[in-house]
Amino acid sequence: MILFWIAVFVVSLLVLVKGADFLLGSSEKIGLAAGLSPFVVGVVIVGLGTSFPELISGISAILQGAPEIVAANAIGSNIANILLVVGFSALFARRLSVTKDLIDIEIPLLAVSTVLFVGVAIDGSITFVESLIIFLTYQIYLLYTIFHRDGTEEPASKRPKVTKKDILLLILGVAGLVLGAKYLVLSVISLSEILNIATGAIALAAVALGTSLPELLVSIKAAKAGNAEVALGNIFGSNAFNLLMVVGIPGLFATLPLDEKTVTLGIPVLLASTFLFIVSGISKRIHMWEGAMYLMVYILFIGKLFNLF
Repeated sequence: MILFWIAVFVVSLLVLVKGADFLLGSSEKIGLAAGLSPFVVGVVIVGLGTSFPELISGISAILQGAPEIVAANAIGSNIANILLVVGFSALFARRLSVTKDLIDIEIPLLAVSTVLFVGVAIDGSITFVESLIIFLTYQIYLLYTIFHRDGTEEPASKRPKVTKKDILLLILGVAGLVLGAKYLVLSVISLSEILNIATGAIALAAVALGTSLPELLVSIKAAKAGNAEVALGNIFGSNAFNLLMVVGIPGLFATLPLDEKTVTLGIPVLLASTFLFIVSGISKRIHMWEGAMYLMVYILFIGKLFNLF
């Protein structure tokens, strides 16, 4: 039985990530075709699109009666995004340069988002009012990020044309997200019962790691191409979205509990990794050795999570 649910977990995770990939690609093209500026498309569609797996998984967890997965998944995803994704990106690129825009805009917003989230989650539950506050905070974050830059509309002559294939991929992407998330949550619940491990612990590690795959692929590809702004900007935007929206939206429909591991281990590691990321960002570059250090910290986190050492 355990092998069956492991197989369900792996397949549903692959379907979820591939669905996000289809949705991201098609919606990005449709956004450009509609005349949105490349910057707005990058912030709204690419930034949010890579976090769709976490959001849909959170909503599915609420519908299936497993609200403890929501916050654990968001916290674990942010930890994986910083320690794993930035770590690997720095190793591939050897050095990531941090632009002035990221320092002036994204770093303060990520710091505020993290502190606000920890403030509402530290007592072990996130209520409707707290969810509403972090949800509205993200709307301010999004509007500020978009309107801070003078994004101009893409000229009609340069807009891509939407094809039937784009529409089909959009539909397949949405279907993949919904089905993948449903069976991912179901498999996590079943595995936690079989292995007698808290669902929050599995969400902090396996689910979070799996739903961070889009960020990993986007950032490594950008780092190898020498585009550090995309590699790092993707993480800043995704992490703020995870804390404020992936938790905020499901929290509007149910109180979100955090299990002991999430509070005593997940939150401190979230704060520590975000602090390291901010310090590295302020220094204007992330070297290969810093990336290696990030990866070592992530290995330590996983080991402590499952009492391996």
